[in-house]
Formats: sequence, structure tokens, C-alpha cells
Amino acid sequence: MMIKADFQQVKQRYGIIGNCPALNRAIDVALQVAPTGLSVLITGESGVGKEIFPQIIHQNSPRKHGQYIAVNCGAIPEGTIDSELFGHEKGSFTGALAERKGYFEVADGGTVFLDEVGELPIPTQARLLRVLETGEFLKVGSSKALKTNVRIVAATNVNLNQAVAEGKFREDLFYRLSTVPVMVPPLRDRGADDIILLFRKFASDCAGKYRMPAIHLDEGARQLLVSYRWPGNIRELKNLTERISIIEENRDITAEILQQYLPNATVEKYPVLVKKENEQKIFNSEREILYQVLFDMKNDVNELKKLVHEIMGGNIPVSIHEETGSHPHPIHNSIQDAEPIEEEVSLSLEDVEKEMIKKALEKHNGRRKNAAADLKISERTLYRKIKEYNLE
Repeated sequence: MMIKADFQQVKQRYGIIGNCPALNRAIDVALQVAPTGLSVLITGESGVGKEIFPQIIHQNSPRKHGQYIAVNCGAIPEGTIDSELFGHEKGSFTGALAERKGYFEVADGGTVFLDEVGELPIPTQARLLRVLETGEFLKVGSSKALKTNVRIVAATNVNLNQAVAEGKFREDLFYRLSTVPVMVPPLRDRGADDIILLFRKFASDCAGKYRMPAIHLDEGARQLLVSYRWPGNIRELKNLTERISIIEENRDITAEILQQYLPNATVEKYPVLVKKENEQKIFNSEREILYQVLFDMKNDVNELKKLVHEIMGGNIPVSIHEETGSHPHPIHNSIQDAEPIEEEVSLSLEDVEKEMIKKALEKHNGRRKNAAADLKISERTLYRKIKEYNLE
């Protein structure tokens, strides 16, 4: 068992920021399994930093002086993946002008990291299983079995259990790879402290790289940052921090500024508009949300007209006008003439938006700050809309 100082030293060496218990657990498991020769499967969403853990395992193992080769299985074409991993003989296929050693031969005595292992073709999975079980492999175009002593660490962001159930991944290979599983948590589950720490680290790095003052978040921006879902995890947070650092002249970042860089932040503000389960819909802007509201209103109006038409049409007999000799019933006549299903309700997004702004300004006697708060938009956005619609 490593002492705490060594644990923190590992985090510092590999640039791991944060103290989330789930993250610390993943590091601890990697350190414990490192001295052994067991296969390790690292799981986690894209962008969580899975690529760091094979390095931790390799550098803290007896193989640390051997070769460490990282292979992105999803980036190698299916037709050449076997050659890359196992090598090939001269003339074994078109273009094989010379004998080539594969990664498993080159890394003998070391570690091979198979990133995105779930992307391997089924035939390649069978070859890999043989390496794990016997340490033997065949070069492409050869019938001579070669031996290798490599440790395999694999990683994936797909659900391999589901892939096995769908016949896309070999069950026996899955169990061989996942002798020791290491689960890296997504950024949204690591807590507010880790997210803020990572933001500060990326902001500081960017400031030093481009020789500019580091950006800072006010309280509202911090709240927005930690409430965002971060589908791209650490990679997304780093890219966002660098983008804001370069583009924004103001070094003090408010929630209003930050929200412009979070594509789905407005979804949290309008949860009623997000459908659940298979009907989930993500809106990329408040304008899309407003448009969807108007579209739904149009459908509701048409449905209401249809309902009224059916009710009134059934309760008021047409013959009543003939019996009494009176003029046609005004309500009945208007409903008869209407075509509630086919009639198009004219809803211009610009007109509605303009009218909403006018009403808000009138309500607050022209006080733009109060009107903006009532409309749930920033004052800057309100100023722009006022100019756009000539509401000066």
C-alpha cells in the first residue's frame, strides 16, 4: 500500500487535478495493480483522461524500462489493423514490400495500451484473445507462431456489456481484458471543487502560454460552470477555458459571458421543454426555445378549434334556422366556415419577440434593466434587440 505522499506525487507527476473520491479510487486501483502482470480495462466517457492511467500502471510496474506503445484502435483502418498489431511477412498482401514487426513484437517485455478497444474487428479480437491466453501471435501471411511477453491495458468509452449482447465484442475477450477494471468518473460527477480547480489550472496555463492575465469567474459564473453537464468532460472544459481566455478582453467572466460559450446551458433554464426518455430534445439557443413554444402554441390553437367545432357542431342543429326563420346563429356560422385543422396560424417569431419586448418596456416605464430581468435576457441582448427592431 502506497503512503499518501507517494499518492500525491503520482497526481502531481501526471498533472491530475482534483480530490474526487471516485477519481482517487481509480488512481489507487491503478497503483495497486501496477506491480502485477494482470490485464486492466479502463472505462469512462470520452474526454475524462483515461489515457493517463496506462502510463501510471506502466511506470509503476517492473516493465517501466520496457517499451510503452499506445494504439488508438479506432483510428487504424480495419484492413491494416492486424498488420499494425501483429506485423506481416513480405509479400503477404499488396503493398507489403518488406517484413514488418507489429506492436506486440516491438513491445516485448513492455506494455501495449489499446485505446478504444471496442472498435476492434471481430477477427482481430480473436487474435488478441490468443495473445492474452498464450502469449502467442501470428504475423499476417505467416504460419509460424511467435511468442511475446507484453502487458495489455485497454480502454473504452463504450458499454462493452452491451456490445457483447449485440455480438459486436467477444465475451471471452471482455472477461480476459477486464481482470481488473478501473472506472474513471465523468467530470459532472466529480463535484464543484474539482471543476473549479480544473478551470483555474487551464486558465493559468493559458495565461502563461500566451502571456496574458488569467481569467476569473464571478460567483454567478462559478454556479453556471458547476451546474453544466459537461458532455465532453475535461477535454471540453479545457477547450472552453482556452477559448474564453483568447476571445474575451474582460478578464472577469460573468455568468452572462460564460453562458455564450456553453451550448446547452439554456436547457437547464427551461426544463419543461426538454422531453424525457426517447423524446429528449436539446435546444441550442433561447431563440430555438421560443420558436418551439410558438410552434406548440400553434398546434394547441388548432386542436382547440377542432374540439370547439366538434362540440358546437354537434349541439346546434342546422335545421333550427329553417324552423324559426331567424338568421343563422353567429357562433355556429363562424365555426362552420372555419377549417380548424388545415388553417395556418400566422406566427412570426420576430413579431412575437418584438411585441414581448415592447410590452416589457411599457410595463417598466422604459427601464431597460427591469425589462431585461422580466424577459430573462441580459441587458446587452435587450439593447441589441431594441436597436434591431427600431424600438428606441
